[in-house]
Amino acid sequence: MPVSSVPETLRRPMATWSLKKLGPLIALVALIILGTIVNPAFLDPANITNVLTRTAFIGIIAVGMTFVITAGGLDLSVGSMAAFISGVMIISLNGLMDTIGLNWMLIAAGMLIALAVGLLAGLINGLITTKGRIDAFIVTLGTMSIYRSLVTYLADGGTLSLDFGIRGVYRPVYYDAFLGIPIPIWVFAAVAAIGAVLLNRTRFGRQVFAIGSNEDVARYSAINVDRTKTLTYVLLGLCVAIATMVYVPRLGSASATTGLMWELEAIAAVIIGGTLLKGGYGRIWGTVVGAIILSMIGNILNLTGAISSYLNGAVQGIIIIVAVLMQGGLKRR
Repeated sequence: MPVSSVPETLRRPMATWSLKKLGPLIALVALIILGTIVNPAFLDPANITNVLTRTAFIGIIAVGMTFVITAGGLDLSVGSMAAFISGVMIISLNGLMDTIGLNWMLIAAGMLIALAVGLLAGLINGLITTKGRIDAFIVTLGTMSIYRSLVTYLADGGTLSLDFGIRGVYRPVYYDAFLGIPIPIWVFAAVAAIGAVLLNRTRFGRQVFAIGSNEDVARYSAINVDRTKTLTYVLLGLCVAIATMVYVPRLGSASATTGLMWELEAIAAVIIGGTLLKGGYGRIWGTVVGAIILSMIGNILNLTGAISSYLNGAVQGIIIIVAVLMQGGLKRR
């Protein structure tokens, strides 16, 4: 393959640090300082642990979203997908309880079902987008509506609740800790570490960068564009399933409102972290920092009471617009 035809992101060293690349970390430090000034309780270990634990759901999904956006795609269905997976998982756990019994085998079976549904949902998004040659925005907008309607149907317009006996067995997945750190944070860290290796140290990751940088050049470079793009959606479906497995023992229920705005938060975390919305460049560590920044903004707003928590979505929307405007400004320089 001629060097001139190789996309720039494949040739450019990714570890060249600069003030621009460190932007998310600088913003995080500034937020920590601001939070400490407005309320000394911000740095309380219990508060920081709570912020990081709540970050885990969106952070895990955002890791998968980083692959999709880096490859030039988008997925608006992740919130509805999480609600649907939660509903199926709760129905399955309640239904299998009499057969398997109240033990960890039952929880493992429920997790396997959640993973299967997540992988299938991601595969559907990927195949329709690539084989149907339909814009990812339209496809995932449609599946977002489908998944939301399905969970509403399964709940008969109400709420699906996990059996109280199962909650007792499943509870440690969210509420227990290992070495003093809550389990969801460990899961988030593991997903982020695996995602970073996959994106930056494997052939698949290089192909994701290449497709997002220039899909036509990637195709001429003998990269199977459709397969790689589909795999990014499958990977995102897997991440949504993992986030759901951590989420279900927290509330023990699923309804039509479960996962609302999660797609906005996941996309915001990715963009704040420095991944280009148009694809071609992405970084997992930036996404992790972006997810923490979002949670901290919400936490600081709650601590100060300066803005109603009902306006958190508006704040996140403004952050996305500003981040994309900054990306456009930096690109034109």
